[in-house]
Amino acid sequence: MKIRHLSIAGFVSLMSLQGGVSMAASNTDSIKPPVAATSQWQEVRHGETVTDPYRWLHKKDDPKVIDYLKAENAYTDAMTAHVKPLADKLFQETRARMKETDLSVPVRRGNYYYYNRFEAGKQYPFFCRRPAAANGQDDVNGKEEILLDGNALAEGQKFMGMGGTSLSPDANLIAYWVDYTGYRQFRLQVKDLRSGKVLSDTVERVTSVAWAADNQTLFYTQEDPVTKRSDRLFRLKLGSQPEQVYYEAVEQFALEVGTTKDRAFVIVHAQSTDTTEDWAIPADKPTTTMRSVLGRQTGHRYDTDSHKGQFLIRTNRNARNFRLVSAPVATPDEAHWTTIAEHQNDGLITGFEVFENYLAVAEKSQALNRIRIYDFAKKNWKTIAFDDQVYLAMNTGTPEYRSGTMRINYQSPVTPSTVMEVDLASGQRKVLKQQEVLGGYDASRYEARRIWVTARDGVRVPAWAVMKKGVELNGKAPLLLYAYGSYGISMEPSFSLARVSLLDRGVIYVQAHIRGGTEMGEHWHDDGMLMKKKNTFYDFIDVAEYLTKNGWTSRDRLIIQGGSAGGLLMGAVTNMRPDLFKAVHAAVPFVDVMNTMMDASLPLTTGEYLEWGNPNEKAAYDYMRSYSPYDNLEKKAYPAILVTTGLNDSQVMYWEPAKYVAKLRTLKTDNNPLLLKMNMDAGHGGASGRYDALKEASFNFAWMLDQWGIKE
Repeated sequence: MKIRHLSIAGFVSLMSLQGGVSMAASNTDSIKPPVAATSQWQEVRHGETVTDPYRWLHKKDDPKVIDYLKAENAYTDAMTAHVKPLADKLFQETRARMKETDLSVPVRRGNYYYYNRFEAGKQYPFFCRRPAAANGQDDVNGKEEILLDGNALAEGQKFMGMGGTSLSPDANLIAYWVDYTGYRQFRLQVKDLRSGKVLSDTVERVTSVAWAADNQTLFYTQEDPVTKRSDRLFRLKLGSQPEQVYYEAVEQFALEVGTTKDRAFVIVHAQSTDTTEDWAIPADKPTTTMRSVLGRQTGHRYDTDSHKGQFLIRTNRNARNFRLVSAPVATPDEAHWTTIAEHQNDGLITGFEVFENYLAVAEKSQALNRIRIYDFAKKNWKTIAFDDQVYLAMNTGTPEYRSGTMRINYQSPVTPSTVMEVDLASGQRKVLKQQEVLGGYDASRYEARRIWVTARDGVRVPAWAVMKKGVELNGKAPLLLYAYGSYGISMEPSFSLARVSLLDRGVIYVQAHIRGGTEMGEHWHDDGMLMKKKNTFYDFIDVAEYLTKNGWTSRDRLIIQGGSAGGLLMGAVTNMRPDLFKAVHAAVPFVDVMNTMMDASLPLTTGEYLEWGNPNEKAAYDYMRSYSPYDNLEKKAYPAILVTTGLNDSQVMYWEPAKYVAKLRTLKTDNNPLLLKMNMDAGHGGASGRYDALKEASFNFAWMLDQWGIKE
């Protein structure tokens, strides 16, 4: 998915860059931005002749393109030199709150307890385990075994992203896949934990992995090198050549592989926006032909686990917000379904986790999460809920199928991340660990509130706010409004160490659950996609209007932020209502919608027709064309804009934000800053190391504070 998030001296001495850009500056008072060259490119689409003078920026291997991007970075460095001390201060503040040497709560899997730990000064975690005590409990004095050292993997690299890990059933081998560019193309490797040696079996472009029961056979999905669609399933017997098991020919579908909780089956999952299909392979018979669970029918979405000879299936058949059913493994068709969890109009079943004697069902209602526990023997339910107006509670995965407890994470905008253990029989909760915030953080100094905004069509849109107590709602407070609103992805009210620095300076932070996500159920996504996509933008604008009209802030104190598809949101609403916002931070923004969605050779494009529309169809083309940020830039005044991105982004190509900035520079009639900051060594997620990522966030916040006139 397109989840569409030079030194000053060097800049001043730079007078010209051959062919791509020209610039001149002698001091910071007269800094001039780069001027991108233009070229002749045009294409006829549905009778419309489309020109794109910045098409040359698509050529990543052209030195002129790199020169231009470096010039943009140099310009941004020069224009933001005065905020660097504040950015450094924010970085140090947040780092001082961080427990730099820390340990996750160990979780049992078989005869070991597994955990991650960080060491002060190191960018990446260590993945570790230690033997369980004789009574099965965690032995804190047990000998630690480092399975993987993220810092060693990253040594000599400018970027290191861990795609995932998968432990063999006997816990002797670990498969892991790593990306060294930020382009999210991962190389699979396998390490023998007994010898410490990395095996010779290596595969490129791996996206998911599952072990068969023999501890020697791996199933993995592989993405196409150009389209980045996970379209092939392979079976690999260690020491042998991989065998292709399946090719997914339909361009709108991507594959993923995993195992059921009881490890009885390998499940192959094919997914598009509106349809899925699962196949099952007995884990103890890895060469068996995979068998479809329920086939493929347009509009039917389902996912599968297994339990004591039954498939457990979350399905949306005759259940828009899903229901949970069971069926015999031999005959899983609808005629043999038994309903376990009924469909609810006001509650979306988002997932489930199965145990030997219990079932945990995750739900979302009114933009809040809850967990219900089903006792298979007693056939009754218990609900785990919280009383706060705004919170996040979710099951975090408990590897042991026979466990009588499950792990959940609870947090809120004022409550640090808290790991809890829930007794599945009684529902009783026990806090195992709360994220330690150093430096005297006191949650009672802050407050979080639920907000409901009536949109222009009468629909109630949820949002939440967090602020320091005592901030007056007199229209003078600086306010940062964030949203996403795409792909049915729900934004959650989580805790942020870095955000505390904003709150302590009087900033109000608001997150809006606009249409396009699933915070209010599946219809919330339906009403913010395809030919209803503009509801996403209207909701955001209506929330912003509400905040300015009800004393939360004012237009000259309102900054907005969004990334990826949320960056599309930023571009669209800024085009529609540039007068409403003081400043905009658009991260890895999907702003060149038409050029991307008209080019089927680009990664991910065809798979997204079901989310945005297929622009080869005239009606969809016209609708998308009417909101595409790059295509709707006009000669008028715009707010201050900071655009951040990465050169190796595979979700939103670097050239989208680069072209957007270049074109907007030729049209904007204001004197507000327009900056492009490109990480030349990262991709969609930004810097990979925890300190480097924090530095990027600190810069972004410092730029915002400067826009509000907050200098310290």
